[in-house]
Amino acid sequence: MITIETLENLSPSIAPEIVEHAARAALEHQSVPAEVEVTIVLSNDVQLRELNLQWMGINAPTDVLSFPSDEIDPETGARYLGDIVISMETAARQAARAGHTLEAEVQLLTVHGMLHLLGHDHAEAEEKARMWTAQTEILHRLGLGTIRVQEE
Repeated sequence: MITIETLENLSPSIAPEIVEHAARAALEHQSVPAEVEVTIVLSNDVQLRELNLQWMGINAPTDVLSFPSDEIDPETGARYLGDIVISMETAARQAARAGHTLEAEVQLLTVHGMLHLLGHDHAEAEEKARMWTAQTEILHRLGLGTIRVQEE
């Protein structure tokens, strides 16, 4: 189950179905069983700045943070992959800079966050190459093969 939570009065906003579709595409690409759970929070720069400071030691907002987990729901037996938090404000700025829609940027950030939950990383060149390849393949499946991905 994919749970999408949206901060109250969030602007800009996006249809949760778009986010869920991107998350499912990442799970399918990575051959993850359907019985997993993940929570994706659509938030703002204030919350992402707080989380980034708390967990990464960086006092600035960021676009997406992933918090992997590997818990098992005792009632359903489903594996809980973790949480993804996306700043819609940063996503809007990045989409404008890259020349694509907010929806495309949020799908990119969702895929990126999902790949982190599934164990991908981009700290080392070899890891980054694998992650970027998977990300590009998933974006193509979503019909977003032409969007310009911002390098970090």
